[in-house]
Amino acid sequence: MAESSVAAVSGVWAPGAALLLLGLGLYAAALDGVLAARGAGMRGSRVSVAVAEVVRLMRQRRRTTVAADALLWRIGAAGLIVVASLMVSVVPLGRWTLFDFDLGVVWFNAMDVTVWALVWLAGWGPNSAYSLVGGYRFLAHGLGYELPLMFALVAPVIAAKSLRIGDVAAAQHGLWFVVWMPVGFVVYCLGVMGFSVWGPFSPALSADVVGGVAAELSGVDRLVFQAGRYTLLVAGAAFAVPMFLGGGAGPLLPGWAWVLVKTLALLSLLVWLRPRLPAFRPDKFMEIGWIVLIPLTIVQDLVVAVIAVRT
Repeated sequence: MAESSVAAVSGVWAPGAALLLLGLGLYAAALDGVLAARGAGMRGSRVSVAVAEVVRLMRQRRRTTVAADALLWRIGAAGLIVVASLMVSVVPLGRWTLFDFDLGVVWFNAMDVTVWALVWLAGWGPNSAYSLVGGYRFLAHGLGYELPLMFALVAPVIAAKSLRIGDVAAAQHGLWFVVWMPVGFVVYCLGVMGFSVWGPFSPALSADVVGGVAAELSGVDRLVFQAGRYTLLVAGAAFAVPMFLGGGAGPLLPGWAWVLVKTLALLSLLVWLRPRLPAFRPDKFMEIGWIVLIPLTIVQDLVVAVIAVRT
């Protein structure tokens, strides 16, 4: 097993990491807005439109519903940003990371599962039929993507012979895992879009249920929920860098810069794919997940295991 040079840094850097996460989230939101406006043939200042929308939501009055559980509703909407921050806390930025856990991969997967509860609470809390249907749709999608995502993360762990993320990144000094684990990487990216309620997994927010989970969200609550989705997308892209894309490896630039460059590249790709992939019906995707993706990822894990044993 390759030795990792990742070192934990002081907790005083946590606010800086949070600002970096939010900054990348703003980049994703801006890029998404630009692509959406270009696709709709809109003209004018897209940035000014986005700023005006943010200001409008911040001034908008919070919507209330009959017999709502306001606490659970707010926890579900705001918790996504917290979970995204906890995800990136174990991602090495070059030689540094906030928390250098021996079980960093397990930690990320646990945070991913926590998103299930948060999105469900956001749908359950308002006591609204539309938001409840959106919550059920998200859980149905989760049943389809979660196990393939777990098996996809197993492949780099087997190759590195460690659950420590720094060790996984260091094990790619000769060849990035994405090159010989393409199935795991693609399934992982699908999982990222899944827990971010993004692209093919957006029926939980679909117009046919008046916005689904977000149907009753307004004002700051809606703004925070949308920010949570973007930051989850950022966290997923960032975690792919040490797991599949060689971590901070690269010429000329320092390690931390390569991590940011690779994160931005994958994040841009995920944002670009959003309108270009068809939406998955939860029941149909569950069939795909269990009948196609799980066997493929298991085969990927077996191939990696055979290679790891022989080397």
